[in-house]
Amino acid sequence: MNKTFTFLWVAALAAATGCKTSTPSATTSADAKAPVEETAVAVKSTSIMYPKTEKIPHTDTYHGTQVPDPYRWLEADTAENVAAWVKQQNDVTFDYLAKIPFREQIKQRLTQLWNYPKYGAPFQEGGYYYFYKNDGLQNQSVLYRQKGLNGTPELFLDPNKLSEDGTTSLGSLDFSKDAKYAVYTTSTGGSDWRDAYVLDVATGKKLSDELHWIKFSGTSWHKDGFFYSRYAEPTQGSKLANKNEYHKVYYHKIGTPQSQDKLIWEAKEHPLRLLFAATTEDEKYLILTASEGTSNNSLYVKDLTKANSPIVPLVESFDKEYGVVENIGDKLIVLTNHSAPKYKLIEIDLKKPQQANWKTLVPETENVLNYASLVNNRLLLNYMKDAATLVRVHDTKGKWLHDVALPTIGTASGFSGKKEDKTVFYTFTSFTYPSAIYQYDVATNKSTLFRKSEVDVDMEAYETKQVFYTSKDGTKVPMFITHKKGLVLDGTNPTYLYAYGGFNASMTPSFSIGRMVWLENGGVFAVANIRGGGEYGEAWHKAGMTPNKQNVFDDFISAAEYLINQKYTSSQKLAIAGGSNGGLLIGAVANQRPDLFKVALPAVGVMDMLRFHKFTIGWAWVPEYGSSDDAAQFQNLLKFSPIHNIKEGVSYPATLVTTADHDDRVVPAHSFKYIATLQEKGVGPNPYLIRVDVKAGHGAGKSTTAQIAEATDVWAFTFYNMGVTPYGGQ
Repeated sequence: MNKTFTFLWVAALAAATGCKTSTPSATTSADAKAPVEETAVAVKSTSIMYPKTEKIPHTDTYHGTQVPDPYRWLEADTAENVAAWVKQQNDVTFDYLAKIPFREQIKQRLTQLWNYPKYGAPFQEGGYYYFYKNDGLQNQSVLYRQKGLNGTPELFLDPNKLSEDGTTSLGSLDFSKDAKYAVYTTSTGGSDWRDAYVLDVATGKKLSDELHWIKFSGTSWHKDGFFYSRYAEPTQGSKLANKNEYHKVYYHKIGTPQSQDKLIWEAKEHPLRLLFAATTEDEKYLILTASEGTSNNSLYVKDLTKANSPIVPLVESFDKEYGVVENIGDKLIVLTNHSAPKYKLIEIDLKKPQQANWKTLVPETENVLNYASLVNNRLLLNYMKDAATLVRVHDTKGKWLHDVALPTIGTASGFSGKKEDKTVFYTFTSFTYPSAIYQYDVATNKSTLFRKSEVDVDMEAYETKQVFYTSKDGTKVPMFITHKKGLVLDGTNPTYLYAYGGFNASMTPSFSIGRMVWLENGGVFAVANIRGGGEYGEAWHKAGMTPNKQNVFDDFISAAEYLINQKYTSSQKLAIAGGSNGGLLIGAVANQRPDLFKVALPAVGVMDMLRFHKFTIGWAWVPEYGSSDDAAQFQNLLKFSPIHNIKEGVSYPATLVTTADHDDRVVPAHSFKYIATLQEKGVGPNPYLIRVDVKAGHGAGKSTTAQIAEATDVWAFTFYNMGVTPYGGQ
């Protein structure tokens, strides 16, 4: 039970009041049958023949300001005319991509690079070590188990058999305390909706238990059942676009139908809350948290050793974060940013839980405390120092004992286990360090390489440096830059700049095999740790939240200018990319500085900042962005909303928007309306295209086949529009 998740792709919410009025005509509702013309029309001076996207007059009035929304009909994700429009857009896009002469060569190289065994860190359950493995090109990783670390692996669960095309993926997996049962969840087509099933661990047989409409939830065992969170089954409209309301916590007993699950917790008066439940390792306590946004939560506890015990509030406000690490008897170890923007560990004695009695175990430091685990009577604390990992070990009284020696500057994840475990595993990676798994002996503080990735790349040929550049308001911002050794700074290198900038999410060093196509062709890869993220704690995060969102865009633009001024690249060789909240980033900066970038790659972006809170879990992002239902926040949102700031007659960067038909986190209507507007208003020779994946979602669980196909098209599009021929055209 670690730090409350604060990423856009695991959101929670905040409702907006209705101060907006709509004035559509009788035929302009979102589900109107707007026609999609079969004939293509030439757009401006480009040679691409885009499908004509019908404009239907529709105007919304926000606090006295009228805002046209002629592509509102594209929000109807299940409508036949929208499906026809998607097909036409994909036809144009894939026709364009098919004509790129080196596209197939990139695909072949990516397939070759991807084809190596990939392992997850082992974990122990009931006398077995379990681990995930992908042989190389399998669509989904397979779960194996073995007796001891030197035992013979045997297949336990293969998600590739759950669908013919590899689009059904595993979500969570949780073993009962006696390791007799395992509950796992699956996602179909990349959706956030989950189905849950139960296995008999000894036989591997699937039991009759089958649960549906689970969303934003794990599972947590207690005796012969488990706790989980779900919504009611959607009764009308689209299950992929409907607003998610009334999250509830249930208990499911093995062998019973879902209809008999016991309701544990709900918030009848607060439909826009996310409710979570998890048991402590000893199953003594049920820890409950509620969230009204993507960060900050209330905290409750229920004593499971006493029949019909009440749910006791520990924190009822929503202004800070509280994540229970574990319990030691009647005391909870809690990770929090209460009076500690960079987080600290506290101890709450449940016999006297009042705030005045809270005890600080490990105080806040100059580095950000990401998460903690309790193993072998030691607290393993994972910190972030300038966006890289630092691991420190303390005893249960809070005393620092030593640091864990890591291979180099990078990202270490894992270090989790049961209280009695003597060793744990962690994964280490960096931009030029393929993922490696280490076994860590807690008592001796010794790490041993357990398994490393055998990639077909000479990583010694590449280097990473961290620089600190100055943003518009004088703020120093870190950035990682990776490239071949011996790079000549002559302003001609193709450069790919990536960032996220929101939701307290930190962009730390990581390895990507798909990125090697870019690097081995002389490309520069840069990651800017802009404000809005969590790299320097809550203050860094808040500096990029509403009403400060422009800081995020200024930081990114300054990163681009640094790369150009330092002669890494030029505006004609600079590509920019980001996904989800990062897609919003790319849309906004491409509008604000279209002259600065050659290629823009917004993925699954939040592009309509006036209506994002109307769909699925979008209301959870109101604390981060603000809401158009608030007059002052509306004015701020309107200034940078990507759809609403595309200007008529401007030449924008070559743009490839990527989204998916099953994305129910950031619904694809954002991307649909954005590209329709860009194709309508943008001029110049650059292409404005959209690539819509089918049977895919926001990103999690995407099959290997789909990942390679998308990476192929993104790199081909980027090289082609920069005038760069990879691999010498051979």
